[in-house]
Amino acid sequence: MKNKLHLLKFNPILKEKVWGGTKLKNRFNKDGDGKIGESWELSGVEESISIVANGELKGYSINYLIEKFGESLMGKSVYNDFGNKFPLLFKFIDAAEDLSVQLHPDDALAHSRHNSFGKTEMWYIMDAEEKARLIIGFKDGTDKEIYQKHISEGTITKILVSEAVTKGDCYFIAPGTVHAIGAGVVLAEIQQTSDITYRIYDWDRPDLDGKMRQLHTDKAIDAIKYDIVDAKISIVEEKNSAVLLKKSDFFITNKLVLSKNVTRDLKLKDSFIVYMCVAGYATIIADDFQEKIQTGETILVPQCLANVIIKTQSATLLEVYIP
Repeated sequence: MKNKLHLLKFNPILKEKVWGGTKLKNRFNKDGDGKIGESWELSGVEESISIVANGELKGYSINYLIEKFGESLMGKSVYNDFGNKFPLLFKFIDAAEDLSVQLHPDDALAHSRHNSFGKTEMWYIMDAEEKARLIIGFKDGTDKEIYQKHISEGTITKILVSEAVTKGDCYFIAPGTVHAIGAGVVLAEIQQTSDITYRIYDWDRPDLDGKMRQLHTDKAIDAIKYDIVDAKISIVEEKNSAVLLKKSDFFITNKLVLSKNVTRDLKLKDSFIVYMCVAGYATIIADDFQEKIQTGETILVPQCLANVIIKTQSATLLEVYIP
């Protein structure tokens, strides 16, 4: 086992879904067959633990690296807060069909029911076909009684808010928010380390095995938020610098639209950094190690690598870390 951390790439963990498509394979060169809906780029979720794909640490799991390197990898405060559990999950998603209408519990409910983190997430839209839409939240006036009436009658879609979506849009999905990714959308997702989903409607379709997928309407009752949702994030574009997209209790996400080489001084951030490439191509350099990144790829920068140089002529990156 080598003792030096470097820029880390991981083997994608591909998830076949009834709503998945072929874009992750055809556009991002993910090596999978069938209806691939998700590529888990960096995961500490049990039974889906990421394995390093590059460099001297190739073949080791993210969990093993955390145990070995601790705060050098994670950052002192992050390691103190989360121990040997990697706190975030990074995905690329291809929705060839509509995802189920669903929501996620917050930390308190997830801990009490599942001994798990809750699921706060955000989306960056990498591509959207014409007329592609998202479902986010309920129509004004919806309350628990109205919701239950529509659930029992199978008319839930009548009270859902659907909105058009285009490439470059960004959304923050708080726990309890009813939502669904619509057909024709490809996106990058950043979320807490959790795989807990309460599915409340699934378009009356069978799963890949021909059976209907389980709904979780009883569990969802205590988790749903009925407030009007303003999930879309306003973005002020600025080239060749970090533009804040979202600062939450769980992660901070910046957007970097680059047309030239830049240096990122990360030494004041007491956290690992993750770069997701959502457009273009770049080379990231830290110490004496460099790694290429292109659309649909992800790189983890250990906290101990305080400065990185990003060399590119055209790339858009999401930069994520723990506050």
